[in-house]
Order: sequence, then C-alpha cells, then structure tokens
Amino acid sequence: MNGTVSKARNDIQAVQVDAVKPVEVAPGVIRRRLPGAGRSDGWLYDLVPGVAWPESELHAGEARCYYVLFGEIADRGRLLGPGSYLVVDPDDVFHPATETGARLLGVALPG
Repeated sequence: MNGTVSKARNDIQAVQVDAVKPVEVAPGVIRRRLPGAGRSDGWLYDLVPGVAWPESELHAGEARCYYVLFGEIADRGRLLGPGSYLVVDPDDVFHPATETGARLLGVALPG
C-alpha cells in the first residue's frame, strides 16, 4: 500500500504511515499527516534525538492527544516513555524535549 488513503467497503480509512510523505515542521520535528474522521485530524511525529519541540501554538477549542510509541519525551518535569498517553487541553502549551528521539501519534479533538 502506498501513502494514499484507501477506503475499504465499510468506509474504514487505512494508510501505511511510513509511506506518508514526511514534512519537517521545525528543525528535528518531522510530521506525517494521517486521515481523520469528521473534524478530527491525526499525525505521526518523529522527533530526532536532542530536539526540543518549538513553542506550540494554542489551538482554541481543540484538545490534542499524544501517545508515545517509542523513545522518551520530557515535558513539565516528567519523563514519558512508550505507552504514555497525554491530553493537552485547548489553552495548554505542549513543549516536549527528547534526548533519545521519539515517535508520537497525535490526534486533534475539536470541542
């Protein structure tokens, strides 16, 4: 399967995430936009070792959820490894850093 979205008979969207075109959105932060449902959006983020996520913009009315697939991120004095799930409220700033590198699955949930 390539990076395009395919729909099965029952309208389930499927994509091979590593085939989705990566875009460097900030130095050391690579994003792949994933299909969403309704007004939700999805992303796969790869953070290279030693990077700090640039100050994120606030997303009024939109919560963001992140799941750490591998690696570790540090945010607000906490070290979060694989299996960690974070919910960032609409007016909160998400500013993680990583020494090891990390892969995060992100989803936006409109309010």
